[in-house]
Amino acid sequence: MRRAVRGFTLIELLVVIAIIAILVALLLPAVQQAREAARRTQCRNNLKQLGVAIHNYESATGMVPPAGCFRVGQPFDTFSAQARLLPYLEQSNLYGLLDFSQSISSQSQACATKIPGFICPSEVKDVPKVVSATLTHQPISYGVNIGTWLVFDPNIGMWGDGAFGVNANHRFAHFTDGLSNTIAVSEVKAYQPALKDGGNPTGFGVAPPSAVTDMAAWGGTFANNWSHTEWISGMVLQSGTTTAFPPNSVIPYTNSGTNYDIDFTASRLGTSTTRQTYVVVTSRSHHTGMVNTLMMDGSVKSFSSSTDRFLWRGLGTRSGNEVTGEF
Repeated sequence: MRRAVRGFTLIELLVVIAIIAILVALLLPAVQQAREAARRTQCRNNLKQLGVAIHNYESATGMVPPAGCFRVGQPFDTFSAQARLLPYLEQSNLYGLLDFSQSISSQSQACATKIPGFICPSEVKDVPKVVSATLTHQPISYGVNIGTWLVFDPNIGMWGDGAFGVNANHRFAHFTDGLSNTIAVSEVKAYQPALKDGGNPTGFGVAPPSAVTDMAAWGGTFANNWSHTEWISGMVLQSGTTTAFPPNSVIPYTNSGTNYDIDFTASRLGTSTTRQTYVVVTSRSHHTGMVNTLMMDGSVKSFSSSTDRFLWRGLGTRSGNEVTGEF
């Protein structure tokens, strides 16, 4: 006699498929959260390594690295603070390729070199920027703190109020607000759109913008995928950040019917011998609702997108005498 072999009925098969789908739906978010937690941890470690490098640089030279060095009235084509930190990040061989007396654009091998510690694992645009057949740049996820929003006044040689300055020679003793109360480096997003070189505002002592819509009103030339695409460049829009607005603030701008979240510079360094350079480069992160930030004492903190504007500005100054309290 032949024994009948019983298989799954259609209903049983559908039940099994439904159970598997439910399990996947429950497990997938947990796996994604675990991966993002690991990426946040790696991001914090990248910042800690930068903190160690900054302290070692200051110990060796007596000052923190300048955000860039240039001569008034000459095009701003100079090296970033991050480039000057390379020997203290186990990148001495790469540092040896740099010729600080030459334009960065003439040093294609260094420009094209990717430094893993300069990129957040959550960065979604971790891709090289092809400028020409002979020049490629690598992006960066960590901007040095230039201050509230003034970068440089060429009339009096005055730099900003942050931890790093153009043509600056800050020592730890200059940080009268305290190293633990001053931002050193904060996260930024690569390939950020920017509005630049409109010439406004200009003048000495212009107050920081009070509304995120001010930048669009000041105008300028729109450039998509502009900021934080060149780790080697000392331009603030490439390797810096400012604290005019809290983390992840959206600076709205509409171009050809498309809405963007932009960075802003009134006048890039070197384009004028009289115009001040005011910049809004907001700290942004792909980590939901927060940014990782290195303080000048070497500690790494996470700041919420809802951080108070005046607290954030206070933490951005090295000697503003603000009372920040607990944060």
